[in-house]
Amino acid sequence: MNKLFGHRIKIFTWGRLRGVLALALTLTLFSCDDFLDITPTGKVIPSTLDEYRALLGYEYNNFVTDRYMTTIRTDEVRLGATTSSEDLDAYRDLWLWKDEDPQPSTTYFSWRTYYHSIYIANYIIEHKGEMTNGSSDDVSQLIGEAYMMRAYCHFLLVNLFAEPYTHCTPASTRGIPLMLAADVNAMPRSSSVETVYQQVLSDLDEAGKYMKVEKWDKGYNYRFNVASVDALRARTYLYMGDWQNAYDAAQDVITAWGDLEDMTATSSKLPTNAESVDNIVALEHFSTNMSTVISLVQTAFVNKYRTGDYRKTKYFKTSGSTTTLLKSDGYSSFRSAEAYLTAAEALAQQGSTAEAIAQLMPLLAKRLNSTALQNAQNLMVGMTQDELLEEIYDERARELAFEGHRWYDLRRTTQPQLTRTYGGATYTLTPEKYTMKFPTEAVEANPEIVIWEP
Repeated sequence: MNKLFGHRIKIFTWGRLRGVLALALTLTLFSCDDFLDITPTGKVIPSTLDEYRALLGYEYNNFVTDRYMTTIRTDEVRLGATTSSEDLDAYRDLWLWKDEDPQPSTTYFSWRTYYHSIYIANYIIEHKGEMTNGSSDDVSQLIGEAYMMRAYCHFLLVNLFAEPYTHCTPASTRGIPLMLAADVNAMPRSSSVETVYQQVLSDLDEAGKYMKVEKWDKGYNYRFNVASVDALRARTYLYMGDWQNAYDAAQDVITAWGDLEDMTATSSKLPTNAESVDNIVALEHFSTNMSTVISLVQTAFVNKYRTGDYRKTKYFKTSGSTTTLLKSDGYSSFRSAEAYLTAAEALAQQGSTAEAIAQLMPLLAKRLNSTALQNAQNLMVGMTQDELLEEIYDERARELAFEGHRWYDLRRTTQPQLTRTYGGATYTLTPEKYTMKFPTEAVEANPEIVIWEP
């Protein structure tokens, strides 16, 4: 029941939590008869701010871990001999990029859960003027979070199930269905990639108008806050290749939330710890149900870390020829280190290499010993623009390892061909496999989503 928050679920009493779940599920129960797979039963009408907050709380509590699950398709992980047969059955085809006719036991990326969250966000937005027993600031904050929830779910969906913005013609490329109303009978077609991105940015603008909380108290920081709006805006512009806007939004994050965990100190936390100063929103969980799958690290990936990098021993444990993941139980959707990396990449893409290096240095100073820090700076100063960009991509890989960023970075940048050998056969990750297919059940429920007419 409390798989997401663990001890942090203490914000509800058990009786209150049971009422929350009953309210959310009574309002929108799953069914297989329509596009969203949700059907209202009965007529439960929330009225108080607490009741509306409980609806969104249910979505937070059950937020998907797909961003983390993408790790299995990257160059970070390898399957080991100790991987359980059950996990092999569930994840082998994803690991091998075997997307045509996968085994029935294969675990696939979510669809219904995203649109369930979008439905609840829409419901809250549509009833924003009807909430009672709450201050205007608290109501405004909840509305801001609802816009943020809708933006984030659409953003994640378009980056799973549509071509990367930087590798297509966005205005004439099929994206995903946009759901902007709490209508379970809607049967929408997909919008273009560009339209989806513009809607995400529009929702972020709305979220920024309503959001009030700059930092949640301990135990509540799974919720979206003011800085998270700029954090998602920076990520969105980065994925679009809109370098100046990505830089500007990243700078707004750094201004509001620029602290970094000092990993050179023996007492430092991992930056994905819910209480780390890095952690802006501690929502998405590094799913423990994949612990035997995403646990062994590719040697080539570990070799990206240079001598004197504290992350190599704090993120991983190496014994002989085997490296296992230590950074496997955290909560993080947005954190400050990503903003420094985004700003550096945006500057390098615009040819401002010296400024890009300067942007990286505060982060590296918290991750490397003094000798390694100086070596890194000297190395980057001698690089060409293209070499520096590759270094920044590698630095993103090192810093954000196993947090679910690597797949999206590979697909939006060079889309490298990766190969794996299993059972005597060789499998290759080719560019078209960087875009997942719509789930079969979604297409069967609404064939309209695959019809695309620019």
